[in-house]
Amino acid sequence: MMIRPWLLKFASIALIALLFSCKSDYQKLEERELASGKQVNELFLGLELGMTRRDFFQTCWDLNKEGILTNGPTELSVEYSLTLPSGNPAKMRFYPKFEEDKIYLMPAEITYENWAPWNEELSVENLRADVVNLMEEWYGPGFLEISDEDQSKVVYVKMDGNRRIRVFKKHISSVKIEISDLPVEKKLKENPQS
Repeated sequence: MMIRPWLLKFASIALIALLFSCKSDYQKLEERELASGKQVNELFLGLELGMTRRDFFQTCWDLNKEGILTNGPTELSVEYSLTLPSGNPAKMRFYPKFEEDKIYLMPAEITYENWAPWNEELSVENLRADVVNLMEEWYGPGFLEISDEDQSKVVYVKMDGNRRIRVFKKHISSVKIEISDLPVEKKLKENPQS
């Protein structure tokens, strides 16, 4: 039996369409933003992706002198006191990761100042919603909620060109933010020895 060329072509097109339709919303977002060629490096408080280690320390030192930043509780952390959109005071602790002496990833952790396990108003779920609202104030709307099948792991993601922002629950009392230069992060995962 001979397969007709038009039938083979139709089947190929249908298969390609099926494969593309199977991509998650996140995969489509990532592909679209990376393909845009847009370079967005803004972090917060004058810090940027691609900033040198020296400039990072100088900026933090200047903000420390102004009373905006302080040393965090660990050796490698910077602490920033802020008020979240809910009106609750919080602490944000951060310290970047560097590649070739430039920031490519800014992990940060946010906790409510008055958190206690019995205070439902300050639960980690409320904190996560509060942090997503803060991120939308800082970086604009458009966070995509991604979760596994049973909704036990939920991550909010936004991409602007190369910059990816992820917000997720880290602990019973804290939410983690990761802002990365995604092309650099992907390159490091592909070539961990480079």
